[in-house]
Amino acid sequence: MDTITTKEFRAFPGVEDWRPRATGALAVFRTGSFATGAQLFGAIAELADAAGHHPDVDVRYATVRVRLVTHSAGGLTAKDAAMASRISEAARELDIPAETERMQELMLAISTPDPDTLLPFWKAVTGFDEVAEGTLLDADGRGPLIWFQPVDRPLRGKSHLDVNAPRDVIEQRLEAALAAGGMIADDSHAPKWWTLADADGHKVDLCPWRGPA
Repeated sequence: MDTITTKEFRAFPGVEDWRPRATGALAVFRTGSFATGAQLFGAIAELADAAGHHPDVDVRYATVRVRLVTHSAGGLTAKDAAMASRISEAARELDIPAETERMQELMLAISTPDPDTLLPFWKAVTGFDEVAEGTLLDADGRGPLIWFQPVDRPLRGKSHLDVNAPRDVIEQRLEAALAAGGMIADDSHAPKWWTLADADGHKVDLCPWRGPA
C-alpha cells in the first residue's frame, strides 16, 4: 500500500483528533479513569481486529494514547486515516474527549559531522531500530527518539533535547519556558524551531511538528 503525506492524512474526514508525523499519527484521549480507558481500549481492539490493522495503545490511569502507522509500508497510509476516524468515533460514543494539548515526543539530538559513524554504536547500546535515515526508535514504539543531526563541524554542546509537539503546544511551551526563567539562545531558525537555554546554559530545542506536504 502506498504511503500518504501528513497533508493527505489531514484531508481525510474524521481525523481532527489526530496529529500526523513521521513516526505515525498520534491521538490522546482523556478518559478520567482506568475503567473508562479499558472500555476505550476494548473498542479499539474490536475495530483493529475487524480491520486487520493494529495501533500502538498506551492505557494509563486517566488517558489513552494511540499511535497509528502502517509498518509494512514504512509510514502513514489510507488504512491509518480510516482507523483514526473509527477510533475517534468510538471515543465520542463513550463520551471521551481528545486532548491534543498533551501530545509531544522527546528526542535526543546528537550533533555530529559524521552520523554514519556514530549511529551503529547508539543502535548497539540501545537496541533501537533505525526507523528513518539517521533516526533510532525503540522497537516497541517508546521514546525518546534518537536523531543524528548532521553538522559541518562539532558543536560545543554535542547533544541536546528536542521537544516535538503540535505548533500551538510549542508556542505555549515557549511562553511558559521564558516566564520560568529560560532564555532564547537562538531564534534564527524560527518558526521551524527555537533553541532555549536554562540559567546554566543547558539547551532545549522546541520544534513544532511538520512533515512533507
